[in-house]
Amino acid sequence: MAMAMVQHRESSSGSINKHLADGKYVRYTAEQVEALERVYLECPKPSSLRRQQLIRECPILSNIEPKQIKVWFQNRRCREKQRKESSRLQTVNRKLSAMNKLLMEENDRLQKQVSQLVCENGYMRQQLHTPSAATDASCDSVVTTPQHSLRDANNPAGLLSIAEETLAEFLSKATGTAVDWVQMPGMKPGPESVGIFAISQSCTGVAARACGLVSLEPTKITEILKDRLSWFRDCRSLEVFTMFPAGNGGTIELVYSQIYAPTTLAPARDFWTLRYTTSLENGSLVVCERSLSGSGAGPNAAAAAQFVRAEMLPSGYLIRPCDGGGSIIHIVDHLNLEAWSVPEVLRPLYESSKVIAQKMTIAALRYIRQIAQETSGEVVYGLGRQPAVLRTFSQRLNRGFNDAINGFNDDGWSLMSCDGAEDVIVTINSTKNLSSTSNAANSLAYLGGILCAKASMLLQNVPPAVLVRFLREHRSEWADFNVDAYSAASLKACSYAFPGMRPTRFTGSQIIMPLGHTIEHEELLEVIRLEGHSLAQEDAFVSRDIHLLQICSGIDENAVGACAELVFAPIDEMFPDDAPLLPSGFRVIPLDSKIKDTQDALNSSRTLDLTSSLEVGPATNNSAGDGSSSHSSRSVLTIAFQFPFESNLQDNVATMARQYVRSVISSVQRVAMAISPSGVGPALGPKLSPGSPEALTLAHWIYQSYSYHLGAELLRSDSLAEDSILKQLWHHQDAILCCSLKSLPVFIFANQAGLDMLETTLVALQDITLDKIFDESGRKALCADFAKLMQQGFAYLPGGICMSTMGRHVSYDQSVAWKVLAADETTVHCLAFSFINWSFV
Repeated sequence: MAMAMVQHRESSSGSINKHLADGKYVRYTAEQVEALERVYLECPKPSSLRRQQLIRECPILSNIEPKQIKVWFQNRRCREKQRKESSRLQTVNRKLSAMNKLLMEENDRLQKQVSQLVCENGYMRQQLHTPSAATDASCDSVVTTPQHSLRDANNPAGLLSIAEETLAEFLSKATGTAVDWVQMPGMKPGPESVGIFAISQSCTGVAARACGLVSLEPTKITEILKDRLSWFRDCRSLEVFTMFPAGNGGTIELVYSQIYAPTTLAPARDFWTLRYTTSLENGSLVVCERSLSGSGAGPNAAAAAQFVRAEMLPSGYLIRPCDGGGSIIHIVDHLNLEAWSVPEVLRPLYESSKVIAQKMTIAALRYIRQIAQETSGEVVYGLGRQPAVLRTFSQRLNRGFNDAINGFNDDGWSLMSCDGAEDVIVTINSTKNLSSTSNAANSLAYLGGILCAKASMLLQNVPPAVLVRFLREHRSEWADFNVDAYSAASLKACSYAFPGMRPTRFTGSQIIMPLGHTIEHEELLEVIRLEGHSLAQEDAFVSRDIHLLQICSGIDENAVGACAELVFAPIDEMFPDDAPLLPSGFRVIPLDSKIKDTQDALNSSRTLDLTSSLEVGPATNNSAGDGSSSHSSRSVLTIAFQFPFESNLQDNVATMARQYVRSVISSVQRVAMAISPSGVGPALGPKLSPGSPEALTLAHWIYQSYSYHLGAELLRSDSLAEDSILKQLWHHQDAILCCSLKSLPVFIFANQAGLDMLETTLVALQDITLDKIFDESGRKALCADFAKLMQQGFAYLPGGICMSTMGRHVSYDQSVAWKVLAADETTVHCLAFSFINWSFV
């Protein structure tokens, strides 16, 4: 039996191969192999013509047949594939070995913790039988840790003593049982996971721990983690005031740092800490840190009043070199954020270890892994941008948004006078520099400054990820593209100015162009293009598109405890690396659902304005409250929009900004009601078309409620079919408008006459609030009869003047208002108004 066989033999130098062709062995010389290798590097799979050309161009291959060369390339590709697969398996094996070592260490720690708990249980049993015994004073070191004063750090010896004590306490948390760690819900360890995550179960303050494998050297990791500004998005500043050398080549530093407040409803935090960097006998690197008590106010004592001094208990990083390359890293974050200083409804943000884990601990490990993959070339970004450049844009967007929310005095922000309602806070900054360094000739020196309108509110039963994802994908449902055009035009330092912008028509569509994302897709960076066309004939061929740089995070519904953000800023279409950015956007932070609500935090609304009702002080007893609300899902939504302005237009832009943010709030309320799993009444979509089933149902309710309350027929129809009612309602001569029954009523439906009177469309109708159409006398008349309206179900309002969206005055002889009841005839769905004999003045 004969079989065709191919054999490969390489000499000790690897330069000779054997191939079988037509029953004969073929030997390749070193020169022939070198020539073939050169071609292989250029083209691993050459065509038949390329192989023939190779034989003609290389005389040393003239005695080799094309078929034999084809076999050589096949074998070469096979060897390359085997080498890559072997390398990949070795990498996976190293990772699994390191992860196995990590899990074994975690198992040993848990066994020690179990033993300690068994001993404590036996001790407690003994105490129960000996009531006169002294109270147990053997609680973990976290509770009894003394806080060292700045006065203790006047000399290197005192600093070293504090540093060594901090090191011991940190290691006992990172690898010991000083803290009762429990696995963070939803974060399970495994070969493909980021790492092992745990949170404190019971200790002073809030604490989180992470450990994982990273393919970077310990010194590089130490350098990254010490630069907290690069990866901790809430870190505003970090300044090293003093540095002393320590043993083992280590250093001791006195550090002052500041972190942003996540909402407009709480003050920011600052820290005075001692940071100790050293190496252990086993080659591991350690960076540990703890707070020092004292009255140091940082570099700007005048701005210290905007901060609350928080405490960092022994925390830090343990970085151990791993066999085969890379490092095993342990991270511990342990803070006391002084929750007493924030409104009680927000205290879950400052008392939750999950929040610290997501913001600091997990973020640090993810950032290091991101850098490691970028260094190895595993991450590829779009539009030819370098990862470091895109990361810088992402950091600038987040920092600018945080600056707008906090409005620090030392940044130049000051509070403008409010209009009394105080639902929207307006701050102004006349020192902000937005000019591009590469285009100094077109700097924004003519601008008077930056104005920010912001607000915070409580959302009930609205998933943050779902809400932010909707806001990202359906921008036209809440945004006014003309306002975007104003901001974009102002940043271009051209002749546009509010309110005399060039007329532009926007299609309402957006094109999302991805730029990059983090390794777990928890953060997306993209460019948004809003399509627009000029209405002026002379600009017919000029592009009026708007470009926005946008970052979106937290839209994964499976993420544990993470906040969701949508932050954007207008940019020039050329998108230079040093483009000025003016971020605006939304932040939705989930609250712990098991924390009871304060009595001031809830009412019948789905969303409420917190700024006018929350007080800061000690915790109150809510045991008498409604227990059913303690398990509801709540979150805090913060909105901030920034606008550039010229000095002579400051008041106009302030008015526009306040009204715009209120309209955005109204739109978000409508969206929140629609996506809420437990929304009241039928969910009217963002667009209520005349032929939709929702419109048919609403028309039937309007008709029935009018007949029920006023004892009259609104429509003269012999048929009560819903489609007939809707048709007659739609073409009725009187303007009929329906608005939501909320603290800030918005219109949800209007017939054709109502749309004509307001000079708007069904899409734009839902951005109009009730107070915008009535003049002062009309609002007073409505307020005077509102109680009567809610009691008897209807009210007749006198004739007057109202306003269209185009600013034109509309007169009407009389207006009838009535409650529109839902199908059960007990629930009020909305309010309806009929304007009789209306006409433009």
